[in-house]
Amino acid sequence: MERLVKPAEYAKELGISRQAVYAKIKRGILTAKSVEGKLYIILDTPRQEETTVTTTSLTDTSSSNKTHKSSVSKVNTKDYKSLLKAKDETISILKGTVKDLKKSNKQIASTLRSEIDLLKDAFHEMRTLYLHRLEQKKSQDTIEVVMEEEESVESMDVPAEEWGSVKKFFKKYNIKKEKQQTRILKALKKAYKKGDKRLQKEQGKLKINLDKKYKDIIK
Repeated sequence: MERLVKPAEYAKELGISRQAVYAKIKRGILTAKSVEGKLYIILDTPRQEETTVTTTSLTDTSSSNKTHKSSVSKVNTKDYKSLLKAKDETISILKGTVKDLKKSNKQIASTLRSEIDLLKDAFHEMRTLYLHRLEQKKSQDTIEVVMEEEESVESMDVPAEEWGSVKKFFKKYNIKKEKQQTRILKALKKAYKKGDKRLQKEQGKLKINLDKKYKDIIK
């Protein structure tokens, strides 16, 4: 006769963990089925000894007591053997689990070591690249400082050129007559169009380098 037992109750009866019970179900050692969405273990309930004890007790009380004791002893021995077998199976399962865990731990440790090595290599590469760029920046800053110093020396040695308007040009050369101013202005514009470096335009107005000579224009 079948008896349905919950995995937790079966584990409590045998004194083993529920994980061990589920492992037995997975390996096919225990038979289980689902009833209304819940998992139950199927156990065979022995009835033969009980029937024999009941029949014998009706005929002979003394004989019944002996038979009952013998039956209880057999049942206890069977339960003890089942318990030992369950313990052995549990130990075997646990050994296998421990072995799998050790193997898994070795794989994880190996993976972690290789990842740490990769991180170390990446760190060294980044450090080398950073130092190289730092040296480049230092040399670039040094060049810029030298260039700035050279420019400042050149600016100190060479005075800035003086540029002025046409009016200021006429004042410098004391050109007061209107006809002469008109003639010289035309000559200045013509020289500018030809690319004379002494002349330039700023905001549409003609500017003249007052530090240069203009004997060719002022005749």
